[in-house]
Amino acid sequence: MRSEATLISTGDKPVLRFERFLPRPIEEVWRAVTDPTEMRAWFPTRIEIDRWETGATFTHHFDGQSYGPLPGRVIECSEPHRLVFTWGDDMIGFELSPTEGGTTFVLTEELAAPRAARNAAGWEVCLARLADGVVGEDWTARFERYRATFEPLLGTQEGPPTGVHV
Repeated sequence: MRSEATLISTGDKPVLRFERFLPRPIEEVWRAVTDPTEMRAWFPTRIEIDRWETGATFTHHFDGQSYGPLPGRVIECSEPHRLVFTWGDDMIGFELSPTEGGTTFVLTEELAAPRAARNAAGWEVCLARLADGVVGEDWTARFERYRATFEPLLGTQEGPPTGVHV
């Protein structure tokens, strides 16, 4: 499986796609990607939610950063296979399918074109934490590769938000 993002559309709201094999049962992966406590090990924000169910609202908290919370809403929840939710104006999807020896996890994000390289690099770091528990290559090197690839297709790419240290 590729470790890089696949750009699956280049319109006003491009879509990034990542696929990972996780050598754990689907129920365990579902917990890792939906339990707010377990998410802290890999997901970029602290999630405050009562229950993952279609229509539920929640909050993304950027602890230690210079900007405030961001609202989220659950668009679709079908445990333990699919979760789609908002991240401000972006839409994030998780799809899990059992496979021999573990689970295939697919993350998609529909987002504003100028943030594609930044978010692709960030998701790579996050998914390395989810899959291996370690980051490996740093965000900046990943971002530079994505920027070189995405700018001809999507235009100028934004770096990290103001006040965020990578």
